[in-house]
Amino acid sequence: MPHIVPRKNLYAPRPRPIGEMNVTPFIDVLLVLLIMVILASPQPVNVTPVDLPGNDPITPPLPIIERNTIGIDAADRLRWNGAVLTEPELRAQVSAAASRDIKPQLLFQPEALASYDKAARTIALMREEGADYFAFVGNEKYRDFDQ
Repeated sequence: MPHIVPRKNLYAPRPRPIGEMNVTPFIDVLLVLLIMVILASPQPVNVTPVDLPGNDPITPPLPIIERNTIGIDAADRLRWNGAVLTEPELRAQVSAAASRDIKPQLLFQPEALASYDKAARTIALMREEGADYFAFVGNEKYRDFDQ
């Protein structure tokens, strides 16, 4: 004979009220409010403060910097802004440029077939004469070599 286990009737009236509150709607409302706060808050941004120049009449305008191109052609001739000159003439030009108050920018642009020795001696000449504002130009043409 099977053993019968007596169970309480779950639907029977209880002598006291249920002491538990249903918190599911409360949690739903809190989640909605949390999402609203996240969406309404400003996004953090990396800011680097930069002082931009204004229209201050006291501040003088920036000087226009002169640019001079020093080149070496395939025949190892020196050029100053396209004009052929000798090494002493180039030394005089670089020395005059280095002694100015507003130093011009010296752009060194040798041709592809210019000798390395002539280019190295020209760079040494500019260094000896005190050319501080110096740049290599046109090197991007030689970044890919044909094989």
